[in-house]
Amino acid sequence: MKKAGFPVAPFDFALEGVTSISADTHKYGYASKGTSVLVYKNKMYRRAQFFCLSDWPGGIYATPTLAGSRAGGLIAACWASMMAVGEDGYIEWTRKIITTSRKLQAELRKIDAIKVLGHPEVSVVAIGSDRFAIYRLWNALNDRGYNLNMLQFPSSFHICVTQHWTQEGAVERLISIIKECVMEIMKDPKKEVDGVAALYGAAQAIPDRSLVKEVTDGFLEACYSTSSMPLDNGYLAPAKT
Repeated sequence: MKKAGFPVAPFDFALEGVTSISADTHKYGYASKGTSVLVYKNKMYRRAQFFCLSDWPGGIYATPTLAGSRAGGLIAACWASMMAVGEDGYIEWTRKIITTSRKLQAELRKIDAIKVLGHPEVSVVAIGSDRFAIYRLWNALNDRGYNLNMLQFPSSFHICVTQHWTQEGAVERLISIIKECVMEIMKDPKKEVDGVAALYGAAQAIPDRSLVKEVTDGFLEACYSTSSMPLDNGYLAPAKT
């Protein structure tokens, strides 16, 4: 950020309380998905992640990570991607992305009935509203091909500005569509949310968050289920999840 001309408040090892930093290299590192980097302030903290079973009958077993085996191909592909982009490439992309993010924020603040949450310094811009259910806008944008991430507490959704958004006309087109959607929504601002967004909003309204966790755990259990279910012909087949 600093090298790209956008100073930000300290957030790294310059702060005394920061002892580790993680980064998903498949995001703004532009590497293949499935790789991340974990950096420690010093070797003392890194030592705590090591696992060693010195009295295992199969010999001494030691691994530096939770995963005993990892795909070397992904690591090599990540290294190749980062070397191909290079420091100059990342600085230039950062400059374009942050410039685009600031432009997007400025244009969104001009639209009546919606608001930008906080003052984003980097590339993630969250949108909310005090005038209508913001998930209605998410629904409208989703119907137009924009796959954005819903947020909760408060109800909102965010736009993650990546290299794609730096293309000529990309932000302008999005702003134009948002204006159209908001105008349509404000014809009936009290209308309730429907579709997938309604389910998300309902889950957010449950005061006992342990219930949400319990339902989520049940969903994950179902994903791993290998139980069988009867078919009409009397045979058994693995349950579909």
